[in-house]
Amino acid sequence: MAEIRQIKGHTVVDYMARDYDSLLRSMRELVPERLPEWTEYQSEADFGNVLLQLFAHMGDILSYYQDRVANESFLGTAQTRRSIIHHLRLIGYRLATAAPASAELTLAFPATCTETVTIRRGDAFATKSAADRPSVRFEFNAEQPKIIHCDQLAVDGATGKKLVRELRVEEGMLIADDFVGTSDGSPNQRFLLSHAGLILSGLGQGAVNRDIILRSELGDTITDWTLRETLAFSRAGQTDFSVDVDENDQGTVFFGDGEVGAIPPAGALLRATYRVGGGSHGNVPSETIATIADAPQLSLLAATVTNPLASTGGADRETIPRAIEHAPSVFRSLKRAVTAENYEALALGFRGVGKVRALKRNWNTVALYVAPEGGGQVSDTLRANLLAYFEDLRPVSTLIEIEDVDYVEIFVTAQVAVTSYYAREQIAEVVGRAAGDLLAFENVLFGQPVYLSKFYERIEGIPGVEFVNVSEFRRQEQPANSVEPSGKIVLRPHEIPVGARAYAGAIRVVATGGF
Repeated sequence: MAEIRQIKGHTVVDYMARDYDSLLRSMRELVPERLPEWTEYQSEADFGNVLLQLFAHMGDILSYYQDRVANESFLGTAQTRRSIIHHLRLIGYRLATAAPASAELTLAFPATCTETVTIRRGDAFATKSAADRPSVRFEFNAEQPKIIHCDQLAVDGATGKKLVRELRVEEGMLIADDFVGTSDGSPNQRFLLSHAGLILSGLGQGAVNRDIILRSELGDTITDWTLRETLAFSRAGQTDFSVDVDENDQGTVFFGDGEVGAIPPAGALLRATYRVGGGSHGNVPSETIATIADAPQLSLLAATVTNPLASTGGADRETIPRAIEHAPSVFRSLKRAVTAENYEALALGFRGVGKVRALKRNWNTVALYVAPEGGGQVSDTLRANLLAYFEDLRPVSTLIEIEDVDYVEIFVTAQVAVTSYYAREQIAEVVGRAAGDLLAFENVLFGQPVYLSKFYERIEGIPGVEFVNVSEFRRQEQPANSVEPSGKIVLRPHEIPVGARAYAGAIRVVATGGF
């Protein structure tokens, strides 16, 4: 609240009081001293009182803006994504865009098919849409076409069709030859991409990055430009460009000034090819990618498609809390992988990686145990991109091996007594969800022990539970319906605990009592 203070004979208003009520009260307290002849200043009908209220209202708004400016000026207190982007740019850290999920498809051709089929980049497949779930688009993303000779395929005895397995696709959409703009020949030109949701793989400065293919056309002269993480190392006349992604996931390509990176010649037409999409919605279950969305050469041959395994690796754009937590460790690593902590910090900055553990195998080999976002196994696409990402970050003599995580199923059965005036089925559902959350992917770490006491603590804290007895608490290889005597399941450094598949990834609840 505002206070009027006398300091060295001067009347001072406490500047910390900056809300509407405090400002109005402060001004009214000054009226008898400054304008003693004004006696009706508290009357609602007095015009001067209206002016005081307007000034207080304006002061309240200005104070709000001042607080916002002060908060957004520091990384620890900033709230907007735009401010975070600018702060982290100072240490060379870029917020990661959404990562696309990847899947392996199986194509089935009729047994009579003898044609040669070419699958090119951008050919699309999709899941079926539903009332509450839109279709998810997957595309063949390899730059080299895949040629299928149906006359060389054997007929599968089980299905009676000719099968092509392990066709790798990624979620998202290819934007081909998008017109970006026309160069005017000035330094530091910037051009906004037409489509938001740009997918950036996060490949390092030294890696060949094909996330955006950019060409300039001036008459018969076509020039290919190279995407760089930064233009700081580009020489004069070097045809490099870089890209910024704003808080709305809108990408902007920019060029150099002639001294650091080349300037596109005046009148040159700029066209870009890139992909948009990404996100956790791309992690779809098996047998759901069943539609040929945009590959007419396959539809004409009556081909069918499916995904035998679930797609993995899809991740939403990097959140502000994760960036604030993760960016300092990347900055400390100086973007060089030397220690195990360096490898883990850098790998976690690569989109699609949910968890990672770096372990030394011998003097020049580092094993990275990688769990994609949401769990699952590492796809070939994610494996290849990670190896390319570390190519210019690792010491020359160091070899990197990307390994799948060992998921250890934890079997938990809880016998729960429900208070008489609680619904038994409802309490069982709440218990299963709350206790199973202890084994959720986002809540566990590599090598993290699993404690029996945590399940008792979580279940006993639920209203409606009179008492609980955990009759099963074991690893998958231990005898069924047994309880680990120590009350602690120990995991190795490369293992992650998960809920048992037989119990739908949660715990089994046997509830009695209630109604």
